[in-house]
Amino acid sequence: MTARIPLAGVIGSPVAHSLSPRLHGHWLKTYGVAGHYIPMDIAQSDLAEVLQMLPRMGFVGVNVTIPHKETALSLANLVTDRAALIGAANTLIFHEDGRIHADNTDGYGFLANLRQNAPGWDPQSGPAAVFGAGGAARAIVTALIDAGAPTIRLTNRTRGRAEALRSEFGPKIEVYDWVHSGPMLAGAATVVNTTSLGMVGKPEFRVSLDALDPAATVNDLVYAPLETPFLRHAAERGCRVVDGLGMLLHQAAPGFERWFGIRPEVTDELRQAVLAQ
Repeated sequence: MTARIPLAGVIGSPVAHSLSPRLHGHWLKTYGVAGHYIPMDIAQSDLAEVLQMLPRMGFVGVNVTIPHKETALSLANLVTDRAALIGAANTLIFHEDGRIHADNTDGYGFLANLRQNAPGWDPQSGPAAVFGAGGAARAIVTALIDAGAPTIRLTNRTRGRAEALRSEFGPKIEVYDWVHSGPMLAGAATVVNTTSLGMVGKPEFRVSLDALDPAATVNDLVYAPLETPFLRHAAERGCRVVDGLGMLLHQAAPGFERWFGIRPEVTDELRQAVLAQ
């Protein structure tokens, strides 16, 4: 009766739209964990003070989303190699002494999503083509390199950001101009949209997919809507397509395990619970 109930949550601004409370709430109920997971809308100017207070309030960790991922990394006492390489944190673990341990599980979630929903997918079978060069793209590029993709063709609406990734990640990165990016799809075995284009309330994804190889596996990190125009056009060309919701589900598992001591499973029941209105 005297045990402290472990608390976790997600910090962002805005954060009311987050599906993470529904996701972690399902796991807490499924595994009978006496814990809670709550959304917290925290202003950038308050982040450092809030992170210092949360461990004292019984929090064992939090997820971090826009716009706090880079700042959270800079405020951590311990940083995993992959979070340092990506330059952002999406998962924080609070130690009993108050130290903050930062990790980034986006790349793990990306790979696990493709392996679960595109059985037999082989990242080493050919070049990867990636749209976008922001924080999400950094996680995806890191994961693809670790998984053995031979070459990563990268394009971004602002070419300079793509060039910055090439200078950082090395010769495996080939940069294409956004307005001439269609040809980079030719022969690509894996194609990923890491931008917000096609998301509800965002501009459409307008790059031609005519050069897509029907044998390619195509993934969109956007999950609202689940079937984006990008994925629909890829499916029409005969490609195997994977939506972005699975990445959200899988990236959450390592944090839940660190906070609550149970490695959760990503199941159809979880997916339906998260999608339930």
